[in-house]
Amino acid sequence: MAKLRALLHNRNFILLMAIATGLLFDHAAQWIKHLVLPTLALILTLAMTDISGRVYEYRRSPLIPALVGVFMSYVILGNFIVGLGAFLIHDERLWIGFIIMAAVPPAIAVVPLARLWGGSEIYAVIGTIGAYIGALVIIPVIASGLLDVHSIDMTRLIVVAAVLIFLPFLLYKIIMRRGLHAKIEPIKGILIKWCHFLILYTIVGLNRETIIGQPSSLYPVAAIALTSTFLLGFLIEWIGARLRISKEKLTSLRLLGTLKNYALAAGLALSLFSKDTALPAAVFMIFMMIYISWLDFKLRWA
Repeated sequence: MAKLRALLHNRNFILLMAIATGLLFDHAAQWIKHLVLPTLALILTLAMTDISGRVYEYRRSPLIPALVGVFMSYVILGNFIVGLGAFLIHDERLWIGFIIMAAVPPAIAVVPLARLWGGSEIYAVIGTIGAYIGALVIIPVIASGLLDVHSIDMTRLIVVAAVLIFLPFLLYKIIMRRGLHAKIEPIKGILIKWCHFLILYTIVGLNRETIIGQPSSLYPVAAIALTSTFLLGFLIEWIGARLRISKEKLTSLRLLGTLKNYALAAGLALSLFSKDTALPAAVFMIFMMIYISWLDFKLRWA
């Protein structure tokens, strides 16, 4: 029983099971796809209970860490994804998915991972919040600049993105005022992991025919996902070491510069475009899982 409980809490096992279930039992994905946006709102709300309160612990101006978060997530990682995509991605639907990925803020895992691996928690927290606030402007700017504005409902894009960013802050305030944080804390981690299961299962299930019938179409996506995690992470670490950035700060910068909220990208793509546009985000979620596991091994045993 203890081993089963450990498996059901294991992030890698949950995501692998989402892939396998999506490939083997894809019929429910058509129904579950309507739950993707509410599930994203739940994930972000639970993440807020781990992020927002820590801002008040920082006694100096939060402007620099916030701008660093925007720089690492958009100027570095966003441009890296778009630049490689422009060379390797020729399918318009996949290209839309890449634009959405470049436009979303960092992964919610940045803060807990920075804490776990001895990174600068303040840079992780404020950098993440700064990137999320910046996303309200950056998402429509990137979308309108790199996509055909006539093919997308820009108003809906802005509204959905704003709701997914502001609603969790509002729900977080309600949770804190009603003293629910202590009750949520023990189950928060497992809820977030299984919410990611639902999102990844839905995308894999909806795109089952493409994944099985045309796997070669995903090779360029996988190559970019691999490069934007392992290679980019190495470059950030190499440059940071030569600039003599402290190990704590560099750990947070590497996380901000290699981890995007691909679940949010998948949800936006699926709700605003088509199932195909969400496929790159699913591939990136898988490689992000592998990358986090590798970093965990590297930092724990270094």
